[in-house]
Amino acid sequence: MLLRGTITAPLPSSLRLTNHKPRNVTVSSQSNLSYPLSISDETLQSRGFILRRTPENLNLEELNKVFVAVGFPRRDPEKIRIALENTDAMVWVEERKTQNAVAFARATGDGVFNAIIWDVVVDPSFQGIGLGKAVVERLIEDLVGRGILNIALYSEPRVIGFYRPLGFVADPDGIKGMVYSRKPKRK
Repeated sequence: MLLRGTITAPLPSSLRLTNHKPRNVTVSSQSNLSYPLSISDETLQSRGFILRRTPENLNLEELNKVFVAVGFPRRDPEKIRIALENTDAMVWVEERKTQNAVAFARATGDGVFNAIIWDVVVDPSFQGIGLGKAVVERLIEDLVGRGILNIALYSEPRVIGFYRPLGFVADPDGIKGMVYSRKPKRK
């Protein structure tokens, strides 16, 4: 069940996605996960949360505050908007009372074989109540429902334990990931 709600105050045009290309996506109502969802949509709703899968009504400044609160650098809202336009799947949780995003995760990929999960965040005020698991489980369910079985993510070492019960393993089959990175030159 997809929960819906409305925000009465319109977002400034600079913080709204205008060119988002909706994708025709079918998500199976039967879970393809090897474990049950840790928290149901109904339970989320009864606790005052709305589960969302599109960027519609997502206030990018408020999302940016969550990024900063968990230790990510502050991001340019315009760049966040572009990133979301190029996102294949996303799940976020809105607190009904404040209408703010309190949990978020997104995935990009080739749409067929591979996906990478990015930006898994939960507002520190709402950590420990299952919202992180809720967004990641539903994102995985969405991707697996599309037949995408090679799902990767980047994680800080201190939170690797969060992802293991969700089915993630470090270096399966001895694969060693590599990242291209250029550090800014010091002056």
